[in-house]
Amino acid sequence: MKKISILIPCYNEEENVFAISEAVTEELQKSLPNYDYEIVFIDNDSQDNTRPLIREICKNNPKIKAIFNAKNFGQFNSPYYGMLQTTGDCTIALCCDFQDPVEMIPQMVKTWENGAKIVSCIKTKSKENPIMRFFRTIYYKIIKKMSSVDQIEHFTGFGLYDKSFIEVLRNLKDPTPFIRGIVAELGYKRVDLEYTQAKRRAGKTKNNFFTLFDAAMLSFTSYTKIGLHLVTIAGMVISVLSFLAALFYLVYKLLFWNSFSAGLAPLVVGMFFFSGLQLLFIGFVGEYVMSINTRVMNRPLVIEEERINFDTDENEN
Repeated sequence: MKKISILIPCYNEEENVFAISEAVTEELQKSLPNYDYEIVFIDNDSQDNTRPLIREICKNNPKIKAIFNAKNFGQFNSPYYGMLQTTGDCTIALCCDFQDPVEMIPQMVKTWENGAKIVSCIKTKSKENPIMRFFRTIYYKIIKKMSSVDQIEHFTGFGLYDKSFIEVLRNLKDPTPFIRGIVAELGYKRVDLEYTQAKRRAGKTKNNFFTLFDAAMLSFTSYTKIGLHLVTIAGMVISVLSFLAALFYLVYKLLFWNSFSAGLAPLVVGMFFFSGLQLLFIGFVGEYVMSINTRVMNRPLVIEEERINFDTDENEN
């Protein structure tokens, strides 16, 4: 009997964990009764009542497992690490907040059984803020144009992954994994399924400007060189323009000495302008250096504080 693993990352999702566990279990038992299954929650150091609720859920169903992180290891490391802990013939990753439709699980499994190693779910429509949707679309378009890897637009990681691809992830040993980029770069041929992203069932989104910026910079520094190229090209252009401007002022001063009165305004404006550009370029380079530094340190993805029901696999064997 084939086994399906469902990975559900969570952080402060006390209003959703019980409902999502019930919804996924019901969908699996109703639509896929001929498959064994496991549901793995990985909690990223929730500060609300999420962990006690997960403990209760695991107590009532030995097929539901949990990993509790020792601290918050970020929005990318925790789900990635959770995928590596699954034991099924395929792994389905979905959000705890019901924005990823549970009812798509049978469709993904059917596509997988037809030969797909990766089934990526693409949100062609969304009930989120239309302004946010617009900026996300612009971001995906820019990254796709800049990257040497054919990036997947509006793919959040929601999808199905064959155990052979999970093994690829295990051997990758990337301390700053970006699953969306990894699927595009190293993944097998995939099948895309379209869906409409729903609103959160309950609770507030954990994304803010800083988490979104972190995601953008990770994809930017991991899969593009355009930032460094822009710095180099812009530096050359500004140097040439500065030299021409200095030459112009020198000639103007020599020819029109008596009438020359440029004042300090152009100098001050120019100084602030070029200082701003320098800070921007230093920031670009700093993002790349920080990304390299994180990879060189090679720290663990996650430190576990506790895991629940994983010993049931050993008992069954």
